[in-house]
Amino acid sequence: MLKRPFLLGSLSLPSNVLCAPLAGCSDVPFRRMTVKYKPGLVFCEMVKMDALIRNDPTTLRFLDYEHSMHPIGGQLCGSKPALAGPCAKIIEDLGFDVVDLNCGCPVDKVTKDGSGSGMLKTLDLIGEVLSNMVAAVKIPVTVKIRAGWDAHHIVAPQVVEIAEQAGAAAICVHGRTRAQGYTGPANWDFIRDCKRAAKRIPVIGNGDIFDAPSAERIFQYTGCDAILLARGTMGQPWLIEDIYRHLSGEPAHIRTGIEHRDVFFEHVQHILSYQIERKALLDLRRVGCWFLRKAPNMRHLREAINRATSVVDIQKMICEYPWEAVEFVNEQVVEECASC
Repeated sequence: MLKRPFLLGSLSLPSNVLCAPLAGCSDVPFRRMTVKYKPGLVFCEMVKMDALIRNDPTTLRFLDYEHSMHPIGGQLCGSKPALAGPCAKIIEDLGFDVVDLNCGCPVDKVTKDGSGSGMLKTLDLIGEVLSNMVAAVKIPVTVKIRAGWDAHHIVAPQVVEIAEQAGAAAICVHGRTRAQGYTGPANWDFIRDCKRAAKRIPVIGNGDIFDAPSAERIFQYTGCDAILLARGTMGQPWLIEDIYRHLSGEPAHIRTGIEHRDVFFEHVQHILSYQIERKALLDLRRVGCWFLRKAPNMRHLREAINRATSVVDIQKMICEYPWEAVEFVNEQVVEECASC
C-alpha cells in the first residue's frame, strides 16, 4: 500500500501519501508544519489563472514556498484554454515540481464561470485545458476532480480517459459530487470505479481520510495508487506520520495534551513569523479551531482566542492553559465552529 517511491511521470516522490491544496489553509505556516512529517508532496493554495497571468500580488503570495517544502505542487483554477499553457509555465518557472488543474472546487464564486467543479459540465474543455498545460511544461501535470456535478451526472470515469489522452501524469478523485459540498460521507466507489477505468494513469484517492485506519481502508477498498490528505491534516499535521506507522505495522502513537500544545504553539510561531499582526490574529482564530476541536470542554479557550486583540495575549493563553489534564478523543470532530 505504501509505495516508496511514487512516480508522477518522470518525477519520483518519496511516498504516496500526499497533502492537498486547501484554499484558505495551505499557506506557508501550514506547509511548514506538514513537511515535518514527510509527505510525498505538498501543494500551495489554489490560484486563479486570470489573476496569475496579471501578476496579482496576492495571488503570487499564495505561491510562496521554501526550499524545505520540495517536492511541491501549484494548483491552477480556470476554464480558459488560452491561459492554461502560459499559467502552467509560470508555475514551472517559479520552481514548482508539479502543476495541477482544479476541477473539484465546489464553491459558487469558483463554479459560476465554469471553473473548478463547474468543468465537470464541459468535459471536452477539461481535455483542452489539460492538453495545453501538458504541452507548455516539462513538469508533471495532474488534475483533481469530484465524481460529478451531482448524483445524476457521475462523470469521473470519463474524465480519467480524458486525462489519459491529454497526457496527465495522475488524476485525483474526491469521492463526493459538487452538489454534496462536504456533506455526507465520501463515496469511495467512485474512486474504485476510476481505478478500474484507468489504463495507465495513476489514480489518487481523496475524501474522508481523517485517521490512519481510514487511509488503510481507502487503499484496500479502491486499489488507488496514492492518497491525498486534506481536512484531516487541519490541526493534526502528524496524520502523515500516523499513516506511515500504521501501514508499517507499528503501534499508534497516542499524543498527550502537552504534545498537542507544543505542535499548536509551533504553528502559532510560524504564523507570527509570516503574517502581519492583523492577519495573524485572524489566522490564529482559524488554526485554534482546528487544534482544539477534538478536545471536550475547550470551547472557552477557543472563545478566548477569538476575542483576543493581540497575539501576545493568545500566546499567553496557550502557554498557561493546563494541557496536562486535556484528553483528546479519536472521533473526527467533537464540535464544529464557524471558522472551520
